Amino acid sequence: MTARPRKPAIFSPDDPNVIVTAVKEEPLIDLLAQADAETQQLPAVASATKPRRWFPWRKILFGAAGGLISLGIGLAVTKLIEDLFARFEALGWIALALAGLATLALLVIIARELAGLSRLARIDSLRKRATETLTTDNRAEGQAILRDLMTIESQVPHLARSRAKLEAHFSEIIDGADLIRLAERELMAPLDREARQLVSNAAKRVSIVTAVSPRAAIDIFFVLITALGLARNLALLYGGRPGTLGLIRLMRHVIAHLTITGSMAAGDSLIQQVIGHGLAAKLSARLGEGVLNGVLTARLGIAAIEVTRPLPFAALPRPTLSEVAGGVVKSAEKAEGK
Repeated sequence: MTARPRKPAIFSPDDPNVIVTAVKEEPLIDLLAQADAETQQLPAVASATKPRRWFPWRKILFGAAGGLISLGIGLAVTKLIEDLFARFEALGWIALALAGLATLALLVIIARELAGLSRLARIDSLRKRATETLTTDNRAEGQAILRDLMTIESQVPHLARSRAKLEAHFSEIIDGADLIRLAERELMAPLDREARQLVSNAAKRVSIVTAVSPRAAIDIFFVLITALGLARNLALLYGGRPGTLGLIRLMRHVIAHLTITGSMAAGDSLIQQVIGHGLAAKLSARLGEGVLNGVLTARLGIAAIEVTRPLPFAALPRPTLSEVAGGVVKSAEKAEGK
C-alpha cells in the first residue's frame, strides 16, 4: 500500500510543536570552490559529428558576393579617376596617388590579419602536439616543440633567463614529456601569473561597472568590450598577437571551449547556489548582479587562458574560479557586512 499524500494544514507560528530550523549559508568563496570542483568533474561533451558537405556552397556564395563588390568598387574608383583626368589632369593624378595609397594600406592590413591568423594556428598546433607528446613521450618531437615554443616566446624580455636555463638542459633530458613539463614550469609559470591577474582585474572592473551603471545596454556593451579586450590581452601575453579576424576566431574558440567543457553549466549552477542560499538577496540588486557578471567574466577568462596558452596544463595547476574571482567575492562580502 502506498502512503496517502499529506493534506494541507493550518498552523500558528506560536505553536510549540512547530520547529523552525535555520538554513546554513555558505560563504561565496566556498561556493566558488564547489563550482571549481563541479567543473573538474563534468565530463567533456563529445562534439557531434557533422554531415559531410560535398560542396561548400556557403563559401562560394560569400566569395562570389565579395568578388562582385570588389569589382564594383574598382570600377567606381576607375571611373572617378577617369572623370577627374577629363576635368583637370592634376586632380586625376592626385586621385590615382590616393587610390594607390589606399591599395597599399589594404594589402598591409590583409598581410597583418593573415599573419595574426597564422600565429594563432601555430599556437593551436603547438598545444595539440604537446598534448600528444605527453602521451607518446617522443624525445625528438619534444625537442621540436621546445624550439618552436622558444621562438614564439622570444619577444618576451623577462623570459630571457628561463630560455637560457632551458637551452642549458636541452640535451640533458631524455624523455619528451619531461621536456614539455620543464618548458611549462620555466616559461609558462610567470605568464600564468600575469594571466590570472589580467582575468582578476577584468572581473573586478565588470562587477563594479555593472553594479553602478544605470542601463542594461551599458552593462552589455561594457561586458562585451571587456571580454574582447581580455581575450586579446591574453593572446598577446602568450605570443599570439591576433588581428581583428584573429580576435573573432579566438572568441569562437573560447565559446566552443566553454561549451565543450561544460563551464557554462557550472556557472549556471553557481548562480543557482548563490540565489538559493539567499546571499544575492542580502546584497542590493545591482551589487548582486555585478558579482554574478564578474564571476562569469572570470569563467570566460579561464577559458581564454586555456585557448591562448601554447602548452596544455600538465606540470602546473589550472587556474580556478576562486583564485581569479576571489577579489570580486571578497568585496561583495564586505559590502554585505556593512
